[in-house]
Amino acid sequence: MARQAMEELCQVYWFPLYAFVRRLGNSPEDAQDLTQEFFARLIEKRWLDRAEQSRGRFRSFLLAAFKHFLAVEWHRER
Repeated sequence: MARQAMEELCQVYWFPLYAFVRRLGNSPEDAQDLTQEFFARLIEKRWLDRAEQSRGRFRSFLLAAFKHFLAVEWHRER
């Protein structure tokens, strides 16, 4: 059940996050890599455990987590 839910979450949100990172000027390949790495860490680090329904929409949480991930990756590369 949890695996199916995670697969659905990735299917629903992968392209919007990919498109977001493309709009930031990343190449298609880099955008794919960043999006895949984000989902891998989301699962591995259990970031979804931090999502609280009382704090707002899930989409907003996911986008904020993605932006934070991108900032950390940008700093790591510099």
